[in-house]
Amino acid sequence: MTPETRLRALFDRAVEVADPMRSLPGHLPPKPPGRVVVIGAGKASARMAEAVEQVWGPCEGLVITRYGYGRPCKGVEIVEAAHPVPDAAGQAATARMLDLLGGLGADDFVLALISGGASALLVQPAGAITLAEKQAVNAALLASGAPIDQMNTVRKHLSRVKGGQLAGAAFPARMYSLLISDVPGDDPAFIGSGPTVADASTPGEALAILTRWNIPMPDIVQAVLAGKTGVLPPGAPHLAHVENHIYAAPSQSLAAAAEQAQAAGFTVEILGDALEGEAREIAAGHAGLARDRQDRMRADTAPHLILSGGELTVTRRGSGSGGPNAEYALALALALNGAPGIHALACDTDGVDGAAEIAGAVIGPQTLTKALSAGVDPAAALADHDSHGFFAAIGDQVITGPTLTNVNDFRAILIDGAL
Repeated sequence: MTPETRLRALFDRAVEVADPMRSLPGHLPPKPPGRVVVIGAGKASARMAEAVEQVWGPCEGLVITRYGYGRPCKGVEIVEAAHPVPDAAGQAATARMLDLLGGLGADDFVLALISGGASALLVQPAGAITLAEKQAVNAALLASGAPIDQMNTVRKHLSRVKGGQLAGAAFPARMYSLLISDVPGDDPAFIGSGPTVADASTPGEALAILTRWNIPMPDIVQAVLAGKTGVLPPGAPHLAHVENHIYAAPSQSLAAAAEQAQAAGFTVEILGDALEGEAREIAAGHAGLARDRQDRMRADTAPHLILSGGELTVTRRGSGSGGPNAEYALALALALNGAPGIHALACDTDGVDGAAEIAGAVIGPQTLTKALSAGVDPAAALADHDSHGFFAAIGDQVITGPTLTNVNDFRAILIDGAL
């Protein structure tokens, strides 16, 4: 098995254990008597609904997922909408979901299925903010390099559904929320901007984040953040009947990949599942770490694997196409400069790195040589944030299609001391 094949197998294992069809049923309570409504949003939400109906049978409900991520449910309606920048389809579906929840009573039960991507897919702008204004702020945030928790703080205060407001709309019905974490630290308040979770942040904090990251703000956005938004704080009465449970998280996927690697005879080092920062800067640090580990290895030492997760960011200044995983891989290749015996993979477990239908990329000692043969300049590609274009040119993209789950980034560096 080649190093690239081995790395891809580890990534596939990480994705497999987070597949809702495998991971969700064991966390699903018995179906309650009376009226049961299933709602959800996120890149994994349709697959989650499919898993629910596998156990409960056809259910009433509405779930919003990314274009291309729909699943064949028997009762739950699946609506596809845009991600990472919201669109009118998501806005219309969110309005219908709120109408559905608004008609429930104290004897009714709501099962909420939330995964990463819900921030863009649940769309109901606060105040008089238009969809176009919300899209502009969201796109600017995505390009700013702001950490996901700060982006989601802003999103909550510019929304009528985030920050616990979706759950509040179902009151007095009971709600049981199952979440797949795609955020560093697994804080449920930041998964999909916490539509079923209380939040203690303030509109002023959201305004400060936009100011800090130099995000252009329409007047109406400033006006909304100057007032009191609908985000529900801890202890809010309308959240008294809500239970939130994270049932799948990045740490589980890293552990599964580590177990598979150890069974194959590798030594494994896990740097953590919550790494954050600029992709190129983290890559430079990891290149140094890989060289250090290789220097310490003997020729007869078992191959060493370094695993990490989390959510890296890219502050976009160029015009190219690339996401944080491909940019990490490109920066890592440049920093390693053809070092023998070191291969790596960096991919997003949802199959989408940035806004592209590309999971990520693989690199090895021949990456820069391939680039020379293909006539592409890796340093220029990195400067232009064109990592996807670079790896397309040398044939080292990882393309999975929709994985139907989302437990954030997966990075693996394989080091062979014998080379």
